[in-house]
Amino acid sequence: MTMTMKTLIKRLLLPVLCMLWAPAGMTAGGGNENLDSAYINLSDKVSLRNGAHTFVNYCLSCHEASYMRYERMADDLGIDRETLKRDMMFAADKPGELMTVNMSDEDAKAWFGVVPPDLSLTARSRGPDWIYTYLRGFYRDEATSTGWNNTLYPNVAMPHVLYQWEGMRKANFETSSDGAKVLAGYDQLSPGTMSAQEYDSAIRDLTNFMVYLAEPAKLVRYRIGFWVMVFMLVFVGLSYLLKKEYWRDVH
Repeated sequence: MTMTMKTLIKRLLLPVLCMLWAPAGMTAGGGNENLDSAYINLSDKVSLRNGAHTFVNYCLSCHEASYMRYERMADDLGIDRETLKRDMMFAADKPGELMTVNMSDEDAKAWFGVVPPDLSLTARSRGPDWIYTYLRGFYRDEATSTGWNNTLYPNVAMPHVLYQWEGMRKANFETSSDGAKVLAGYDQLSPGTMSAQEYDSAIRDLTNFMVYLAEPAKLVRYRIGFWVMVFMLVFVGLSYLLKKEYWRDVH
């Protein structure tokens, strides 16, 4: 007739555990074993601010993020208005403007052969692991129009805009038993301004920011979710005490 305390706890806490597990599981790269894990952390505001700085300085020159406003980004990531205007607003005059570029589609096609895609939802369509692996997969290739190629996205039109950080390197490929070309490693042609560990960390910060960019409301959900879990735990305790008081005379 009555629900036992153990059953009550299971029914109340199981959804909570599922919510906690889901964000970690969704950071996987769609099951592709060739992708490196980004291990993003949306609660790391320092990482998000570093990624935002990289994005506006290196990505926003060609790629738009037309679903995001500078003001919303600053409020979410704890960036003061002075820093926002001085270090991040190169293509806008007011914080309330969208993060767009001044380059026309005609110029983009003439320079790159294709219009650079809007990056607002890339993290949702590709996944964070794909972005992280892609940005770490550039190598020198004189056979391409830009002089660069990518191990994850062969013959991509985008050049390696962060080569000064990583340096220049050449990719070595081997032929597998089934005839496929497999990456065997890289030869460093010239050093960059960052070590390999520093570059990986910078790309992880950029990936982290792009995940935030694709769904800014996720930060709000995380904050609300914490208090929801606190409420549910308190409710379980109160329910248990109420059950004991209600059935004290019956037993």
